[in-house]
Amino acid sequence: MKFTGTDNYVASPDLQIAVNAAVTLQKPLLIKGEPGTGKTLLAFEVAKSLNKKIYTWHVKSTSKAQQGLYEYDAVARLRDSQLGDEKVKDISHYINKGPVWQAFESDEQVVLLIDEIDKADIEFPNDLLLELDKMEFYCYELQRTITAKHRPIIIITSNNERDLPDAFLRRCFFHFISFPDRDIMKEIVNVHFPHIEEKLIAEAMRVFYSIRDINNMKKKPSTSELIDWLRLLQIGGLNISDLKNLNVSKSKLPYEGALIKNEQDVELLKRMGNKSIQY
Repeated sequence: MKFTGTDNYVASPDLQIAVNAAVTLQKPLLIKGEPGTGKTLLAFEVAKSLNKKIYTWHVKSTSKAQQGLYEYDAVARLRDSQLGDEKVKDISHYINKGPVWQAFESDEQVVLLIDEIDKADIEFPNDLLLELDKMEFYCYELQRTITAKHRPIIIITSNNERDLPDAFLRRCFFHFISFPDRDIMKEIVNVHFPHIEEKLIAEAMRVFYSIRDINNMKKKPSTSELIDWLRLLQIGGLNISDLKNLNVSKSKLPYEGALIKNEQDVELLKRMGNKSIQY
């Protein structure tokens, strides 16, 4: 089976090629792109499309590579030993398996999502090199090697908050999700709003892309924010002619908070008042 997108996820031809190439090469797929372009959702839709279970590891700034493999709860074992619990004799009761271990021991091939890997320490990716390359790791507490029964389809996302090590990049198939053009965006919108009025889509997208084209914006609105904005426009029953005649530099955007996310960009739009940019 090949990934071609799903009913809920519009994948560009380049993204489809990247997913299928990574699966064929049995390499982790490293996905980068603006926030809100569907990087995390991609892993779930790949799993859905290929009918596979998914294990997720959402990386935080405090995450350590070891946590994805397993954690040994020495405190719980000490407490149980003080209480005279018999299960302390079997150390496996105190091994908490991480998502990598769970993916490795699955009887069928699964999808493993390592989400926002760039949030963690710079050494985090390097600490996973052996595990992702050799598909095995050693559990010292159990004194045995854990080897993957089936090589999982690994999807790794990054928001480009920091550079990843070259040795790590060499082991991945890389794809950058470009921001959708108008045609792809229209397909995405139609997935979420199959019965939306065409004129509303046209006028909303005209405003949306014009805002994204404004220079010096700190946070350009993303795909997910356009979806939220369209939902509010529908619910609010905004007159399409009002949207068509909207001059963002002179008028406050309806439901502005769905698109503009910080005070710097609000002030930027206000300062453009004398430029008379018509959207």
